[in-house]
Amino acid sequence: QVQLAESGGGLVQAGGSLRLSCAASGSFFRINAMAWYRRAPGKQRELVATITSGGSTNYADSVKGRFTISRDVAKNTVDLQMNSLKPEDTADYYCNARCATELNPGYDAWGQGTRVTVSS
Repeated sequence: QVQLAESGGGLVQAGGSLRLSCAASGSFFRINAMAWYRRAPGKQRELVATITSGGSTNYADSVKGRFTISRDVAKNTVDLQMNSLKPEDTADYYCNARCATELNPGYDAWGQGTRVTVSS
């Protein structure tokens, strides 16, 4: 089993910043890509940002230039620095890790989510 623990959500005014963190633990050989997703009220889950074990990143167009994903491979952690937040960034944010485990080379682990609310 792989567990992801997220932290850092909360309430912030538009234009403010928040930093989300996620730590992986459990039984796995390695973590390949890590990512942050979000689900806004009444909307589908969407990919926010990804980062590979080599440090390559990819962002949704809606957050480019405002959000930064980073990762500590040795500590199995991934962070999402969110700046210039907008009300439309309000959502539950979920950490994702693509892990190689004993039984599954591409096991998808998910965190329970952390809520981000941006007031106007």
